[in-house]
Amino acid sequence: MGSFVHVKEATIVTPSEPTPTGVLSLSSLDSQLFLRFTIEYLLVYKPHPGLDPGATTARVKAALAKTLVPYYPLAGRVRAKPDGSSGLEVVCRAQGVLFMEAVSDHNVNEFEKAPRFVTQWRKLLSLHVADVLKGAPPLVVQLTWLKDGNAALGVGINHCLCDGIGSAEFLNSFAELASTSQTKFSEFKFKPKPIWDRHLLNPAPFKPSRNNNNNALSHPEFNRVPDLCGFLARFSNERLTPTSFIFNKTSLNELKKLASSTSRHSESNYTSFDVLSAHIWRSWARALNLPSNQILKLLFSINVRNRVKPTLPSGYYGNAFVLGCAQTSVNELTEKGLGHATMLVKRAKEQVDSEFVKSVVEIVGQSRASPDSVGVLILSQWSRLGLEKVDLGMGKPVHVGPICCDRYCLLLPVFNQTDAVKAMVAVPTTAAQRYEHLVRSFTN
Repeated sequence: MGSFVHVKEATIVTPSEPTPTGVLSLSSLDSQLFLRFTIEYLLVYKPHPGLDPGATTARVKAALAKTLVPYYPLAGRVRAKPDGSSGLEVVCRAQGVLFMEAVSDHNVNEFEKAPRFVTQWRKLLSLHVADVLKGAPPLVVQLTWLKDGNAALGVGINHCLCDGIGSAEFLNSFAELASTSQTKFSEFKFKPKPIWDRHLLNPAPFKPSRNNNNNALSHPEFNRVPDLCGFLARFSNERLTPTSFIFNKTSLNELKKLASSTSRHSESNYTSFDVLSAHIWRSWARALNLPSNQILKLLFSINVRNRVKPTLPSGYYGNAFVLGCAQTSVNELTEKGLGHATMLVKRAKEQVDSEFVKSVVEIVGQSRASPDSVGVLILSQWSRLGLEKVDLGMGKPVHVGPICCDRYCLLLPVFNQTDAVKAMVAVPTTAAQRYEHLVRSFTN
Protein backbone atom coordinates (compact mmCIF):
# COMPACT_ATOMS: atom_id res chain seq x y z
CA MET A 1 0.00 0.00 0.00
CA GLY A 2 1.30 3.45 -0.88
CA SER A 3 2.43 5.95 1.70
CA PHE A 4 5.04 8.06 -0.07
CA VAL A 5 3.98 11.65 -0.83
CA HIS A 6 6.41 14.26 -2.12
CA VAL A 7 5.38 17.93 -2.27
CA LYS A 8 6.89 19.35 -5.46
CA GLU A 9 5.69 22.91 -4.95
CA ALA A 10 4.15 24.91 -2.11
CA THR A 11 3.07 28.43 -2.92
CA ILE A 12 0.84 31.18 -1.57
CA VAL A 13 -2.06 31.96 -3.93
CA THR A 14 -3.63 35.42 -3.56
CA PRO A 15 -6.84 36.78 -5.10
CA SER A 16 -6.40 37.50 -8.81
CA GLU A 17 -7.97 40.98 -8.47
CA PRO A 18 -7.91 43.66 -5.76
CA THR A 19 -10.20 42.79 -2.82
CA PRO A 20 -11.53 44.82 0.13
CA THR A 21 -9.18 45.31 3.06
CA GLY A 22 -10.32 45.58 6.65
CA VAL A 23 -11.60 43.50 9.56
CA LEU A 24 -14.76 41.38 9.38
CA SER A 25 -16.52 40.03 12.46
CA LEU A 26 -17.47 36.37 12.60
CA SER A 27 -20.87 35.43 14.04
CA SER A 28 -21.56 33.96 17.47
CA LEU A 29 -22.08 30.57 15.82
CA ASP A 30 -18.80 30.90 13.86
CA SER A 31 -16.90 31.76 17.05
CA GLN A 32 -17.91 28.66 19.04
CA LEU A 33 -14.98 26.89 20.71
CA PHE A 34 -15.78 23.50 19.20
CA LEU A 35 -15.52 24.88 15.63
CA ARG A 36 -11.90 25.98 15.95
CA PHE A 37 -10.58 23.20 13.78
CA THR A 38 -10.03 22.47 10.10
CA ILE A 39 -12.53 20.54 7.96
CA GLU A 40 -10.35 18.29 5.80
CA TYR A 41 -11.82 16.93 2.59
CA LEU A 42 -10.31 14.28 0.31
CA LEU A 43 -11.65 13.95 -3.23
CA VAL A 44 -10.16 11.35 -5.58
CA TYR A 45 -10.43 11.52 -9.38
CA LYS A 46 -9.95 9.21 -12.38
CA PRO A 47 -9.23 11.71 -15.18
CA HIS A 48 -9.44 10.68 -18.82
CA PRO A 49 -6.21 9.33 -20.37
CA GLY A 50 -3.89 11.94 -21.81
CA LEU A 51 -4.65 14.65 -19.26
CA ASP A 52 -1.72 17.05 -18.94
CA PRO A 53 -0.85 17.32 -15.21
CA GLY A 54 1.10 20.56 -15.68
CA ALA A 55 -1.72 22.31 -17.54
CA THR A 56 -4.28 20.99 -15.05
CA THR A 57 -2.29 22.27 -12.08
CA ALA A 58 -1.99 25.70 -13.71
CA ARG A 59 -5.76 25.78 -14.35
CA VAL A 60 -6.51 24.78 -10.75
CA LYS A 61 -4.21 27.51 -9.35
CA ALA A 62 -5.72 30.16 -11.65
CA ALA A 63 -9.23 29.08 -10.64
CA LEU A 64 -8.31 29.23 -6.97
CA ALA A 65 -6.98 32.78 -7.36
CA LYS A 66 -10.15 33.91 -9.14
CA THR A 67 -12.46 32.21 -6.62
CA LEU A 68 -10.68 34.07 -3.81
CA VAL A 69 -11.96 37.38 -5.22
CA PRO A 70 -15.59 37.01 -4.05
CA TYR A 71 -14.47 34.67 -1.25
CA TYR A 72 -11.73 37.07 -0.16
CA PRO A 73 -12.15 36.44 3.62
CA LEU A 74 -10.74 32.93 3.00
CA ALA A 75 -7.48 34.64 1.97
CA GLY A 76 -7.41 36.56 5.26
CA ARG A 77 -6.32 35.54 8.73
CA VAL A 78 -8.53 34.68 11.71
CA ARG A 79 -7.85 36.16 15.14
CA ALA A 80 -9.56 36.62 18.50
CA LYS A 81 -11.36 39.92 18.88
CA PRO A 82 -9.15 42.35 20.81
CA ASP A 83 -12.03 43.31 23.14
CA GLY A 84 -11.50 40.18 25.25
CA SER A 85 -14.81 38.60 24.26
CA SER A 86 -15.02 35.04 22.97
CA GLY A 87 -15.70 36.34 19.45
CA LEU A 88 -13.47 35.98 16.39
CA GLU A 89 -12.78 38.20 13.40
CA VAL A 90 -10.97 38.00 10.06
CA VAL A 91 -8.23 40.43 9.05
CA CYS A 92 -8.57 40.80 5.28
CA ARG A 93 -5.45 41.99 3.47
CA ALA A 94 -5.31 39.40 0.65
CA GLN A 95 -2.67 37.47 2.59
CA GLY A 96 -3.45 34.37 0.50
CA VAL A 97 -3.98 30.63 0.86
CA LEU A 98 -1.52 27.75 0.60
CA PHE A 99 -1.50 25.64 -2.57
CA MET A 100 0.64 22.52 -2.91
CA GLU A 101 1.29 20.16 -5.80
CA ALA A 102 2.53 16.69 -4.90
CA VAL A 103 3.21 13.22 -6.28
CA SER A 104 2.51 9.96 -4.48
CA ASP A 105 2.68 6.18 -4.76
CA HIS A 106 -0.91 5.88 -3.50
CA ASN A 107 -3.24 4.41 -6.13
CA VAL A 108 -6.92 4.97 -6.75
CA ASN A 109 -8.06 1.49 -5.65
CA GLU A 110 -6.96 2.16 -2.05
CA PHE A 111 -9.90 4.48 -1.53
CA GLU A 112 -12.58 1.87 -2.21
CA LYS A 113 -12.46 0.70 1.40
CA ALA A 114 -11.65 2.18 4.79
CA PRO A 115 -8.01 3.10 5.42
CA ARG A 116 -6.02 0.51 7.39
CA PHE A 117 -5.23 3.10 10.07
CA VAL A 118 -6.64 6.51 10.99
CA THR A 119 -3.88 8.64 9.43
CA GLN A 120 -3.08 6.54 6.34
CA TRP A 121 -4.03 9.41 3.98
CA ARG A 122 -2.67 12.22 6.17
CA LYS A 123 0.02 13.35 3.71
CA LEU A 124 -2.53 13.94 0.95
CA LEU A 125 -3.00 17.23 2.81
CA SER A 126 0.54 17.76 4.02
CA LEU A 127 -0.13 20.86 6.12
CA HIS A 128 -2.55 20.22 8.97
CA VAL A 129 -3.59 23.50 10.60
CA ALA A 130 -4.36 22.65 14.21
CA ASP A 131 -4.95 26.24 15.36
CA VAL A 132 -5.91 28.88 12.80
CA LEU A 133 -5.65 31.60 15.47
CA LYS A 134 -1.86 31.34 15.30
CA GLY A 135 -1.72 33.03 11.92
CA ALA A 136 -1.96 30.10 9.52
CA PRO A 137 -4.00 30.46 6.32
CA PRO A 138 -7.60 29.30 6.86
CA LEU A 139 -7.56 27.50 3.49
CA VAL A 140 -5.02 24.91 2.30
CA VAL A 141 -5.31 23.03 -1.02
CA GLN A 142 -3.14 20.13 -2.21
CA LEU A 143 -3.36 18.49 -5.65
CA THR A 144 -1.59 15.14 -5.60
CA TRP A 145 -0.85 13.04 -8.68
CA LEU A 146 -1.11 9.32 -7.87
CA LYS A 147 1.21 6.69 -9.32
CA ASP A 148 -1.50 5.27 -11.61
CA GLY A 149 -2.12 8.63 -13.32
CA ASN A 150 -5.11 9.51 -11.15
CA ALA A 151 -5.39 12.48 -8.81
CA ALA A 152 -6.40 13.43 -5.28
CA LEU A 153 -7.50 16.83 -4.05
CA GLY A 154 -6.97 17.53 -0.36
CA VAL A 155 -8.67 20.63 1.05
CA GLY A 156 -8.39 22.04 4.56
CA ILE A 157 -10.84 24.83 5.34
CA ASN A 158 -11.20 26.34 8.77
CA HIS A 159 -14.59 25.62 10.32
CA CYS A 160 -14.81 29.11 11.87
CA LEU A 161 -15.28 30.56 8.37
CA CYS A 162 -17.53 27.98 6.70
CA ASP A 163 -19.90 25.17 7.51
CA GLY A 164 -20.24 22.09 5.31
CA ILE A 165 -22.75 23.70 2.95
CA GLY A 166 -20.68 26.87 2.65
CA SER A 167 -17.43 25.01 2.01
CA ALA A 168 -19.10 22.78 -0.61
CA GLU A 169 -20.47 25.87 -2.41
CA PHE A 170 -16.96 27.32 -2.44
CA LEU A 171 -15.48 24.06 -3.76
CA ASN A 172 -18.07 23.72 -6.51
CA SER A 173 -17.48 27.30 -7.71
CA PHE A 174 -13.72 26.73 -7.60
CA ALA A 175 -14.05 23.44 -9.51
CA GLU A 176 -16.41 24.90 -12.11
CA LEU A 177 -13.92 27.67 -12.77
CA ALA A 178 -11.07 25.13 -13.06
CA SER A 179 -13.00 23.31 -15.80
CA THR A 180 -14.12 26.48 -17.63
CA SER A 181 -12.55 27.25 -20.98
CA GLN A 182 -10.09 30.14 -21.13
CA THR A 183 -12.45 32.21 -23.29
CA LYS A 184 -15.25 32.09 -20.69
CA PHE A 185 -13.01 32.26 -17.63
CA SER A 186 -13.12 36.06 -17.26
CA GLU A 187 -16.94 36.16 -17.63
CA PHE A 188 -17.62 33.49 -15.00
CA LYS A 189 -20.58 34.24 -12.70
CA PHE A 190 -20.58 32.77 -9.21
CA LYS A 191 -23.79 30.90 -8.38
CA PRO A 192 -24.79 31.33 -5.68
CA LYS A 193 -23.05 34.65 -5.14
CA PRO A 194 -21.11 34.40 -1.83
CA ILE A 195 -22.76 36.37 0.99
CA TRP A 196 -20.90 37.34 4.20
CA ASP A 197 -23.64 38.96 6.39
CA ARG A 198 -22.46 37.24 9.59
CA HIS A 199 -24.39 39.78 11.70
CA LEU A 200 -27.58 37.87 10.82
CA LEU A 201 -26.60 35.14 13.30
CA ASN A 202 -25.65 37.32 16.26
CA PRO A 203 -27.67 37.79 19.44
CA ALA A 204 -28.19 41.54 18.83
CA PRO A 205 -30.94 41.36 16.18
CA PHE A 206 -32.92 38.88 18.25
CA LYS A 207 -35.39 39.68 20.99
CA PRO A 208 -35.01 37.52 24.12
CA SER A 209 -36.45 34.08 23.47
CA ARG A 210 -39.93 33.41 24.78
CA ASN A 211 -40.45 30.96 27.64
CA ASN A 212 -36.86 31.58 28.73
CA ASN A 213 -35.89 28.92 26.21
CA ASN A 214 -32.18 29.64 26.64
CA ASN A 215 -31.87 27.68 29.86
CA ALA A 216 -29.55 24.70 29.80
CA LEU A 217 -32.37 22.18 30.26
CA SER A 218 -33.61 23.05 26.76
CA HIS A 219 -30.22 22.24 25.30
CA PRO A 220 -28.94 18.81 26.30
CA GLU A 221 -26.16 19.17 23.70
CA PHE A 222 -24.42 21.57 26.12
CA ASN A 223 -25.14 19.64 29.35
CA ARG A 224 -22.52 17.52 31.07
CA VAL A 225 -23.25 13.89 31.97
CA PRO A 226 -21.28 11.66 34.38
CA ASP A 227 -18.58 9.45 32.87
CA LEU A 228 -19.40 6.09 34.44
CA CYS A 229 -16.98 3.99 32.41
CA GLY A 230 -13.81 5.92 31.56
CA PHE A 231 -15.39 6.80 28.21
CA LEU A 232 -12.99 9.61 27.29
CA ALA A 233 -9.93 7.67 28.44
CA ARG A 234 -10.91 4.74 26.26
CA PHE A 235 -11.08 6.87 23.13
CA SER A 236 -7.81 8.65 23.90
CA ASN A 237 -5.83 5.60 25.07
CA GLU A 238 -7.01 2.82 22.78
CA ARG A 239 -6.06 2.61 19.12
CA LEU A 240 -8.96 3.38 16.80
CA THR A 241 -9.79 1.22 13.78
CA PRO A 242 -11.41 2.87 10.72
CA THR A 243 -14.58 1.25 9.38
CA SER A 244 -16.78 1.98 6.40
CA PHE A 245 -19.97 0.39 5.18
CA ILE A 246 -22.21 1.25 2.21
CA PHE A 247 -25.97 1.34 2.70
CA ASN A 248 -27.80 1.14 -0.64
CA LYS A 249 -31.46 1.97 -1.27
CA THR A 250 -32.56 -1.59 -0.47
CA SER A 251 -30.80 -1.69 2.91
CA LEU A 252 -32.10 1.80 3.81
CA ASN A 253 -35.66 0.65 3.04
CA GLU A 254 -35.10 -2.43 5.21
CA LEU A 255 -34.06 -0.19 8.10
CA LYS A 256 -37.16 1.98 7.59
CA LYS A 257 -39.41 -1.08 7.76
CA LEU A 258 -37.66 -2.33 10.88
CA ALA A 259 -37.94 1.06 12.57
CA SER A 260 -41.61 1.44 11.63
CA SER A 261 -42.46 -2.04 12.89
CA THR A 262 -41.15 -1.14 16.36
CA SER A 263 -42.65 2.37 16.53
CA ARG A 264 -45.99 3.85 17.42
CA HIS A 265 -47.81 4.25 14.12
CA SER A 266 -48.06 8.04 14.36
CA GLU A 267 -44.27 8.35 14.70
CA SER A 268 -43.23 6.09 11.84
CA ASN A 269 -42.78 8.58 8.98
CA TYR A 270 -38.98 8.30 9.05
CA THR A 271 -36.34 9.59 6.65
CA SER A 272 -33.27 7.62 5.58
CA PHE A 273 -31.17 9.89 7.82
CA ASP A 274 -33.40 9.15 10.83
CA VAL A 275 -33.13 5.36 10.54
CA LEU A 276 -29.50 5.18 9.45
CA SER A 277 -28.18 7.47 12.19
CA ALA A 278 -30.23 5.55 14.78
CA HIS A 279 -28.94 2.21 13.48
CA ILE A 280 -25.31 3.37 13.55
CA TRP A 281 -25.77 4.85 17.05
CA ARG A 282 -27.24 1.60 18.41
CA SER A 283 -24.57 -0.56 16.73
CA TRP A 284 -21.82 1.69 18.11
CA ALA A 285 -23.28 1.62 21.65
CA ARG A 286 -23.73 -2.16 21.65
CA ALA A 287 -20.21 -2.75 20.30
CA LEU A 288 -18.60 -0.59 23.01
CA ASN A 289 -20.18 -2.70 25.76
CA LEU A 290 -20.91 0.28 28.03
CA PRO A 291 -22.65 0.22 31.45
CA SER A 292 -26.44 0.11 31.08
CA ASN A 293 -26.95 3.36 33.00
CA GLN A 294 -24.39 5.43 31.05
CA ILE A 295 -26.13 8.37 29.33
CA LEU A 296 -25.37 8.56 25.61
CA LYS A 297 -25.92 11.36 23.11
CA LEU A 298 -26.05 11.43 19.34
CA LEU A 299 -25.15 14.92 18.10
CA PHE A 300 -25.74 15.90 14.48
CA SER A 301 -25.75 19.17 12.58
CA ILE A 302 -29.03 20.70 11.41
CA ASN A 303 -28.95 23.34 8.68
CA VAL A 304 -30.94 26.38 9.86
CA ARG A 305 -30.78 28.57 6.73
CA ASN A 306 -34.51 28.03 6.14
CA ARG A 307 -35.48 27.47 9.79
CA VAL A 308 -34.72 31.00 11.02
CA LYS A 309 -36.97 33.98 10.39
CA PRO A 310 -36.18 35.75 8.19
CA THR A 311 -34.41 32.99 6.27
CA LEU A 312 -30.73 33.45 5.46
CA PRO A 313 -29.87 34.62 1.94
CA SER A 314 -28.76 32.15 -0.71
CA GLY A 315 -24.95 32.04 -0.78
CA TYR A 316 -24.52 32.57 2.98
CA TYR A 317 -21.44 30.44 3.58
CA GLY A 318 -20.86 30.88 7.31
CA ASN A 319 -21.83 28.44 10.04
CA ALA A 320 -25.60 28.19 9.80
CA PHE A 321 -26.25 25.03 11.77
CA VAL A 322 -27.07 23.98 15.30
CA LEU A 323 -26.63 20.58 16.90
CA GLY A 324 -29.55 18.21 17.16
CA CYS A 325 -29.24 16.02 20.25
CA ALA A 326 -30.83 12.61 20.80
CA GLN A 327 -30.20 11.40 24.35
CA THR A 328 -30.95 8.21 26.27
CA SER A 329 -29.34 5.54 28.45
CA VAL A 330 -27.35 2.62 27.07
CA ASN A 331 -30.06 0.27 28.33
CA GLU A 332 -32.90 2.07 26.55
CA LEU A 333 -30.92 2.58 23.34
CA THR A 334 -29.90 -1.05 23.03
CA GLU A 335 -33.02 -2.78 24.40
CA LYS A 336 -35.93 -0.72 23.09
CA GLY A 337 -35.31 -1.41 19.41
CA LEU A 338 -34.55 0.64 16.32
CA GLY A 339 -37.94 2.38 16.31
CA HIS A 340 -37.27 4.01 19.70
CA ALA A 341 -33.84 5.31 18.70
CA THR A 342 -35.20 6.58 15.38
CA MET A 343 -38.00 8.43 17.20
CA LEU A 344 -35.39 10.18 19.39
CA VAL A 345 -33.51 11.37 16.29
CA LYS A 346 -36.71 12.55 14.59
CA ARG A 347 -37.87 14.48 17.66
CA ALA A 348 -34.45 16.14 18.05
CA LYS A 349 -34.76 17.43 14.48
CA GLU A 350 -38.34 18.60 14.91
CA GLN A 351 -37.64 20.85 17.88
CA VAL A 352 -35.22 23.03 15.90
CA ASP A 353 -37.21 26.09 14.87
CA SER A 354 -36.39 29.80 14.77
CA GLU A 355 -36.82 30.16 18.55
CA PHE A 356 -34.51 27.21 19.20
CA VAL A 357 -31.82 28.77 16.97
CA LYS A 358 -32.19 32.13 18.73
CA SER A 359 -31.66 30.47 22.10
CA VAL A 360 -28.51 28.69 20.87
CA VAL A 361 -27.18 32.00 19.51
CA GLU A 362 -27.88 33.63 22.89
CA ILE A 363 -26.19 30.83 24.84
CA VAL A 364 -23.02 30.73 22.74
CA GLY A 365 -22.93 34.51 22.47
CA GLN A 366 -23.11 35.01 26.23
CA SER A 367 -20.93 32.11 27.38
CA ARG A 368 -18.31 29.74 26.07
CA ALA A 369 -20.82 26.86 25.96
CA SER A 370 -19.51 23.82 24.14
CA PRO A 371 -20.89 20.32 23.57
CA ASP A 372 -20.03 17.59 26.04
CA SER A 373 -17.75 14.74 24.94
CA VAL A 374 -18.77 12.04 27.43
CA GLY A 375 -20.92 9.32 25.88
CA VAL A 376 -21.16 11.28 22.64
CA LEU A 377 -21.21 10.08 19.05
CA ILE A 378 -21.07 13.00 16.60
CA LEU A 379 -22.51 12.30 13.16
CA SER A 380 -22.08 14.60 10.16
CA GLN A 381 -23.96 14.25 6.89
CA TRP A 382 -21.49 14.97 4.08
CA SER A 383 -23.65 13.01 1.65
CA ARG A 384 -25.99 15.98 1.09
CA LEU A 385 -23.45 18.79 0.70
CA GLY A 386 -22.82 18.47 -3.04
CA LEU A 387 -19.20 17.32 -2.66
CA GLU A 388 -19.84 14.49 -5.15
CA LYS A 389 -20.30 17.15 -7.88
CA VAL A 390 -16.92 18.88 -7.42
CA ASP A 391 -15.49 18.45 -10.95
CA LEU A 392 -12.11 20.11 -11.65
CA GLY A 393 -12.20 19.04 -15.29
CA MET A 394 -11.30 15.45 -14.34
CA GLY A 395 -14.85 14.15 -13.96
CA LYS A 396 -16.78 13.72 -10.73
CA PRO A 397 -14.81 12.33 -7.77
CA VAL A 398 -14.84 8.55 -7.43
CA HIS A 399 -14.23 8.94 -3.69
CA VAL A 400 -15.31 11.64 -1.26
CA GLY A 401 -14.30 11.47 2.37
CA PRO A 402 -12.12 12.88 5.13
CA ILE A 403 -8.32 13.08 5.05
CA CYS A 404 -8.24 11.20 8.38
CA CYS A 405 -10.86 8.80 9.69
CA ASP A 406 -12.00 9.86 13.17
CA ARG A 407 -14.24 8.88 16.08
CA TYR A 408 -16.86 11.13 14.50
CA CYS A 409 -19.14 9.32 12.06
CA LEU A 410 -19.41 10.73 8.53
CA LEU A 411 -22.18 9.87 6.07
CA LEU A 412 -20.56 10.11 2.63
CA PRO A 413 -21.80 10.08 -0.96
CA VAL A 414 -21.14 6.98 -3.07
CA PHE A 415 -19.88 7.34 -6.64
CA ASN A 416 -22.64 6.74 -9.22
CA GLN A 417 -25.12 5.63 -6.52
CA THR A 418 -27.29 8.64 -5.71
CA ASP A 419 -29.49 6.69 -3.28
CA ALA A 420 -26.59 5.08 -1.38
CA VAL A 421 -24.64 6.35 1.64
CA LYS A 422 -21.25 5.29 2.99
CA ALA A 423 -20.88 5.46 6.78
CA MET A 424 -17.28 5.94 7.93
CA VAL A 425 -16.24 5.99 11.60
CA ALA A 426 -13.23 4.91 13.64
CA VAL A 427 -14.02 2.83 16.75
CA PRO A 428 -11.79 1.43 19.50
CA THR A 429 -9.99 -1.60 18.10
CA THR A 430 -11.45 -3.98 20.71
CA ALA A 431 -14.96 -3.04 19.51
CA ALA A 432 -14.32 -2.85 15.76
CA GLN A 433 -15.21 -6.42 14.79
CA ARG A 434 -18.43 -6.39 16.80
CA TYR A 435 -19.41 -2.96 15.45
CA GLU A 436 -18.92 -4.13 11.85
CA HIS A 437 -21.04 -7.22 12.54
CA LEU A 438 -23.85 -5.22 14.17
CA VAL A 439 -23.93 -2.48 11.55
CA ARG A 440 -24.27 -5.12 8.82
CA SER A 441 -27.07 -7.07 10.56
CA PHE A 442 -30.48 -5.43 10.42
CA THR A 443 -32.05 -6.87 13.54
CA ASN A 444 -33.45 -5.39 16.72
